[in-house]
Amino acid sequence: MGTLIGVIIVLFVLGSMMALKPNGIDQRLDKLRMTARRLQLNPKLVACPDWIKGRDNEYGRGMLGQYCLILEETKLPHTRYQVIDGQWRPDSSFVDTSDDAKTLHIPSAIRSTQSNNNVTVKKTDFSLDKAPLELPVSIEPFVKGLMTKANSIIIYWEDIAYVRPNSNPTYHQQRIEADLLVLKANLEKWAIQMQKDARG
Repeated sequence: MGTLIGVIIVLFVLGSMMALKPNGIDQRLDKLRMTARRLQLNPKLVACPDWIKGRDNEYGRGMLGQYCLILEETKLPHTRYQVIDGQWRPDSSFVDTSDDAKTLHIPSAIRSTQSNNNVTVKKTDFSLDKAPLELPVSIEPFVKGLMTKANSIIIYWEDIAYVRPNSNPTYHQQRIEADLLVLKANLEKWAIQMQKDARG
């Protein structure tokens, strides 16, 4: 009887320990985000912004990975792009079609500033309009949007889909760093392109 109770206790403890262990997907995602952090891509899990099509192809639905590259001594325009047919396209809700070529009125900025009802920033940038993503095939299908502001360039993508076997059957842990280095190089390239066009 004492042996049976001992076996039950051991099985209970082992079962509890196994339940606490992260599953394979969580371990892969942790590896991806730790590598991104080491490469200074500053990953975060965020609610899908309302200007990006998230889960079930609905705007602002679900969660996305937000990877932010901060470029010191860089001044980028405040702009947003969505992915359409493998190309960057300016977010249509963020584009000012008025004749004033210098300013873009942003309702969210106006709402956040109580004292000033005429908040404006530089007009949106079209440097990347119709530019191909040119990202690794294991990342590109999951990319949703791009935003720049101040000295930051931010990409929104379904990083969890990158590590799931059913959405990315070609996943290899050894490819994570190489794929993220290509992503980082492209973020730097796009930032340089926007900066050049802003000066020109």
